[in-house]
Amino acid sequence: MASERFIETGKGTFYGEYIYDQVVPKDHFFRKLNEMLDWRKHTQKMMRWYKGRAEYGRPPFNPVVLLKMLLVAYLYNLSERQVEEYVNYTLPAKYFLGLGVDQFAPDHSTLTKFRQRMIERKRELKLENLLADIVQTALEKGIRFDSIQVVDSTHSIADVNTSKEDTRRKRGKGPIDPDAHWGTKGKKTFKGKQGKVKYFYGFKLHASLNAENHLITSVLVSPGNRHDGQFLQGLIKRDLAQGLPVGIVSADRGYDDSAHHFWLKQKGIQSAICLNTYRTHKKDANKEVWLDLKANPAYQQ
Repeated sequence: MASERFIETGKGTFYGEYIYDQVVPKDHFFRKLNEMLDWRKHTQKMMRWYKGRAEYGRPPFNPVVLLKMLLVAYLYNLSERQVEEYVNYTLPAKYFLGLGVDQFAPDHSTLTKFRQRMIERKRELKLENLLADIVQTALEKGIRFDSIQVVDSTHSIADVNTSKEDTRRKRGKGPIDPDAHWGTKGKKTFKGKQGKVKYFYGFKLHASLNAENHLITSVLVSPGNRHDGQFLQGLIKRDLAQGLPVGIVSADRGYDDSAHHFWLKQKGIQSAICLNTYRTHKKDANKEVWLDLKANPAYQQ
């Protein structure tokens, strides 16, 4: 059986290891992340995606390179186009991908095709599973996690020409990216300088982050039209399932829902979700419970 062949990277050349040793600190996040996991373990099943399993034909990029590049986009909320530029101009990111200093990153179209393959075969690999592996490895290596988890979301614009999307729909064709949807920027409807609502076409990344080490511990991806508050409990459930010492959950006012406060209390977790003003400006006795919550030291953190 022939061996797998991939596009050669230049990390191991003079212009790779020597320069990276000078400019990428030993404690840099990307260096630690690179050493933390057995990346090959997460890409073995991907070989069936390649014609001839990369044993013949034109050599492709190693799926490890593309998976790492997608993870960078995932962690920094970058589109495929943006992460291509980010890697090209960021030496620690090039180091993480295993590229030579003078080597360009895979282009955005290659990354888009790779991501689409992942979506089509999502049972084989999920970035959520990769992130869970990172968290477990961090726990095993003694990296400190404190009890505070911060929940938030960011929007990611789909790499799609929306004008062409409209044309496709009028012709009865399906969308290029069926998971993308229109949403409004911000927790509430946002208006620009001319008073017009700003929309984006794409996805939302919902994440739970540990306040001590700033490591994202759980993620969920949704179409852009889903409300942020729908995902708080799902994220914290994932954190708890991973054995994280969740004691306090912080989030902005977009997550202020009585159901969340009650659910966290049932789990023995202190809510530090920012309260909407109306909670404490009521003229009835019900506001006392919210005033007590604001007075809690955990809320003040």
